[in-house]
Amino acid sequence: MKYPMTIQGARALEEELKHLKTVMRPQITAAIAEARELGDLKENAEYHAAREQQGMVEARISDIEGRLSAAQVIDVTTIPYTGKVIFGTTVTIANVETDEEVTYRIVGEDEAEIKEGKISVTSPIARAMIGKEEGEIVVVRTPSGVVEYEIVEVQHL
Repeated sequence: MKYPMTIQGARALEEELKHLKTVMRPQITAAIAEARELGDLKENAEYHAAREQQGMVEARISDIEGRLSAAQVIDVTTIPYTGKVIFGTTVTIANVETDEEVTYRIVGEDEAEIKEGKISVTSPIARAMIGKEEGEIVVVRTPSGVVEYEIVEVQHL
């Protein structure tokens, strides 16, 4: 099963993967070699710490490779603009009651970062907006009740 991911999300994972393979791996290998030279491995804290770090780095490399192989990378800037909310679009919505505006980018689950205005495509607010157009009202059920938002603008950034 393929999971949607923005082109920016894929690039960030590829950069992290490159860093782990070209910088972290060699550093850890060197640290393990250095610690081995200190002798008795049973009570060698440096050796055990380096081996533990190596395990974490290798696990992260596997995780990233798995995510990238399962990703369907979508570059929203190559998709013709229709005014509809789709994966990857940046959407400005206004609370119908308060007129308070907020802008979100709809991204893959792994990319979601609310502080950066990135919400998961599986979040209730994104699910309510997908397929709707500028000017439409969406109803979102939140823990504090039902909130209505008007879709003010849809952008392919």
